[in-house]
Amino acid sequence: MPASDYAAQRDAMVEHQLQRRGISDPRVLEAMRRVPRERFVLPEFRHEAYSDQALPIACGQTISQPYIVALMTEALQLSGTEKVLEVGTGSGYQAAVLALLARKVVSIERHEELSRRAGRVLQELGLDNVLLVVGDGTKGYPPEAPYDRILVTAAGPEVPPALIEQLAPDGLLVMPVGPPEHQVLRVYRKRGDHLEVEQLCPVRFVPLIPDEQTPPEAEE
Repeated sequence: MPASDYAAQRDAMVEHQLQRRGISDPRVLEAMRRVPRERFVLPEFRHEAYSDQALPIACGQTISQPYIVALMTEALQLSGTEKVLEVGTGSGYQAAVLALLARKVVSIERHEELSRRAGRVLQELGLDNVLLVVGDGTKGYPPEAPYDRILVTAAGPEVPPALIEQLAPDGLLVMPVGPPEHQVLRVYRKRGDHLEVEQLCPVRFVPLIPDEQTPPEAEE
């Protein structure tokens, strides 16, 4: 498909899937217009790159529905100066959106294959403010802590303690929480030694799986 056709689909996605559902941050909308989602999906699904749904990727994972990507990104309230930790690189699409909106993105993924694939696409797109890490996302990545924002793209029963510890004071953390049949997207703000919680909407994400055997390791 010609690049112009994909660009037209991106514009339509922003208007119909995002703006009409209440996504209003102009920086988020512009980032969603700029990032070529078709580069992050499997070749056999490129014709559905801008459909209103999650799509399968390698390693049994998914690339999230565009609306959910935009919703989670908007909830981070990024101004451009922040260091963001993303837990769950997946396809790299969310990291690419964040890279246009934050000062630096550290993205950790337990599947080395996914991390390497994402790295190739991010490099081809010239997004050089993303550090990719292979390791256990539930432990975060202490060498780059603290983080002004943390985005978790997999669901768990609660926020991992290591992520709370690595979140900067007054920082925001966005994560789907709950069992597979009843997950809720939540926004946490760190206030001193406790977290303020806001509930956004019901969601469904793949589970956040700890991997005790994989120490975090940054990719060159």
